[in-house]
Amino acid sequence: MGVPIAVTIAGSDSSGGAGIQADLKTFSAFGVYGASIVTALTAQNTKGVSAIHQVPAEFITAQIDAVFSDLDVGAVKIGMLGNAAAIEAVAAGVVRYGARNVVLDPVMVATSGERLLRPDALDALRKLIAHANVVTPNLPEAAALLDAPAARDESEMLKQAQKLLEFGADAVLIKGGHGSGPDSVDLLVETAGHTRFAARRAKTANTHGTGCTLAAAIAAGLAKGELLGAAVGEAKTYVGRAIAAADRLGIGSGSGPVHHFFKWW
Repeated sequence: MGVPIAVTIAGSDSSGGAGIQADLKTFSAFGVYGASIVTALTAQNTKGVSAIHQVPAEFITAQIDAVFSDLDVGAVKIGMLGNAAAIEAVAAGVVRYGARNVVLDPVMVATSGERLLRPDALDALRKLIAHANVVTPNLPEAAALLDAPAARDESEMLKQAQKLLEFGADAVLIKGGHGSGPDSVDLLVETAGHTRFAARRAKTANTHGTGCTLAAAIAAGLAKGELLGAAVGEAKTYVGRAIAAADRLGIGSGSGPVHHFFKWW
């Protein structure tokens, strides 16, 4: 048996803190071989996104065919897709190859505030959820998917996650990083019940790529054969430590990246 393989299907962050680059760093930190399918190129740094170039849907399909026809992919992390054509190409590829352990991070807006998903692509994104084993929205993303106000407490988070389950995913991890209080609370919600994951909020502005990193860490755990709850717990701990160590990096003059290699550097 070879090394476990995970593939990221997402956008490229030219500054290296989020997207494809963050996912590959995370896979490496977990001892998982990372492959990549690029859906968009972004010109960005720690201060924001200045330009986006969408990859044509047919080229996304070509990348999917190249990777899945050759590599034994154990898990898939899906991030920024950008438009409906890209989403539909990815959905078709996931079905065509019977992709396992699909983790969908429904990326809509960058940490710096720039929109990363066309508004007319929201319905296509909702349909893609049916092909995911777990979907990982933050509070604004969950609200947008449900066309509802953002959840204000854990009770509302649980209700929204239960509604998102109706879109067809096996599980929903609704993330409370945008919430308030001393702890950042995430809820993993499945039809059989839910599990609460809490971590102390770190006092840092360097949180670029946290959502990408968490979803990639979950995918890495699943690629290694872990059960979903264990993979989420490990991922939550890893991201918490990566955020806590972020200030040691000193990258850029805006919202810097988390420290993916805090264990080794």
